[in-house]
Amino acid sequence: MASFAEQLWDSIFTPGPTPSLLIATNVTFAALQLVLFILLIATYSAHFIALSLLSGGLWWAINWFAAELNAAKAREEAERTRTEQKPTRQGTDDSETEVETIISRSNPKSGSNEVEPAEQAGALKHRLGESLSEAKSAASTEDEWEKVSENENEKDK
Repeated sequence: MASFAEQLWDSIFTPGPTPSLLIATNVTFAALQLVLFILLIATYSAHFIALSLLSGGLWWAINWFAAELNAAKAREEAERTRTEQKPTRQGTDDSETEVETIISRSNPKSGSNEVEPAEQAGALKHRLGESLSEAKSAASTEDEWEKVSENENEKDK
């Protein structure tokens, strides 16, 4: 029992599902199912059926995930042994050597220098003698005050 506890403690810090961790998980879920069954018999509450179904689904999902991880690990091992067993050819033209090409840019601004900015064409009209910001703020402020005063006059009537 002491060695199982040590293995369980060590399996916490080991990546992946270890056999001792899976045994502990399965024993814990079996005990939970037993407790839920005893509570169902004692109380006749449907809540314990729902909890048992949820617990059973989680138990199945954990075991399924652990099996999938082990299957993936087995596939990786098989692939690794297959690639290690293949004889490597050297000095032939059929080799699958990848070549990396390093491209250095001496001019960070690559592109055409012949492009000129387009002239601004829009619906804004400049008032004579005023800058654009003055014309815009003055026009909008005056228009707003006229609307407010018209609304107040209509309310007073």
